[in-house]
Amino acid sequence: MPLFQNAAFHTTVARLRDLPSDSRCEIAFAGRSNSGKSSAINTLANHSRLAFVSKTPGRTQHLNYFRLADGKYFVDLPGYGFARAPEEVRARWEGLLAPYLQQRAPLCGLVLIMDSRHPLTELDRKMLGWFAPTGKPIHVLLSKADKLTRQEQIVTFRDVRRELVELCGNCSLQLFSSLKKSGVAEAESVLGAWLGLEAKAELRASGSAGEGGAEPRRGAATGRDVPTADGVAGDREKETPGKGGGRGQDMPYGNKAPAQGGEAGDGQTIR
Repeated sequence: MPLFQNAAFHTTVARLRDLPSDSRCEIAFAGRSNSGKSSAINTLANHSRLAFVSKTPGRTQHLNYFRLADGKYFVDLPGYGFARAPEEVRARWEGLLAPYLQQRAPLCGLVLIMDSRHPLTELDRKMLGWFAPTGKPIHVLLSKADKLTRQEQIVTFRDVRRELVELCGNCSLQLFSSLKKSGVAEAESVLGAWLGLEAKAELRASGSAGEGGAEPRRGAATGRDVPTADGVAGDREKETPGKGGGRGQDMPYGNKAPAQGGEAGDGQTIR
């Protein structure tokens, strides 16, 4: 059975004071609008309609919590890069997201979904540079990998991995396809470890780029390692995270992130 099979909608949060008080560990999902973020959550939960999938950018307007187990949650964040959302709505989202991502104590990591055909957009880079200084791990899903040929997958993976080493000192990376349901076991392994949940499924050992990869092996076409699920930070985990990150850096949602405390009011960590 998939590790997150029991995921269920819990609540929608529009104000920081309404964040679940029983949360011990939660994983936030972020990504550009139409990057496949909601589809990735649905695939991991093996549920076609858990997170709402829309063709309208900016449809997710609040923090949507999905309960996995007692005190453990997935959190679906609004997609960034939307151009049609009213400025008032965008400002409200930014006021919620900035302090949440910087100060929420139970937040144990960020899953950043990028369309594998258009990875590391300017907004993706801003999110990485802004979140990395928290020191919390980031796992990048290169979504819609089924749209690429095997060779394109290998090239894209290597290019993104090379840049992530410079942008983030605590990142992992994998290919993912909601349509083909590939890369699920690898994502379960990473996220399950963050949450303290034991992965039920065995990782595939084929090392196939289309499957997300499990163990590095020599690629026949290039003579180099093919993609793995966790080969970004590796032994460089002690590198200085994020160039230009921290307070005051532009958020991918548009405005500058507020100073520590933000909407929390007293400058203390949001719990």
